[in-house]
Amino acid sequence: MGIMNTDRTLPSNRMVFEVRRSPEMYERFTRDLEQIMAVYGLSEEEKAAWREENIGQLAELGVHPYFLPQISRLFHGVAHNHNESEACKAYARHLDDLH
Repeated sequence: MGIMNTDRTLPSNRMVFEVRRSPEMYERFTRDLEQIMAVYGLSEEEKAAWREENIGQLAELGVHPYFLPQISRLFHGVAHNHNESEACKAYARHLDDLH
């Protein structure tokens, strides 16, 4: 999935953008994913992909490519962000789904 497949109206795009920029929203995200998804009005398809941390499915639904690794970081943190970090490993597990 590329930038041309981005759905600018997809609630997940707004959610990622805002949650990763706001410590308060990030704390709410880590505490209660279901509640934060309801706040942003995600579709059932989006919710299922978030619950499964399915980055490939989120890409197919239209999440902006820049946000895909950010999603992994939301779930796994950014500390020691390198190729062996949990965030990077989680993202890599879904790379095949993106093609």
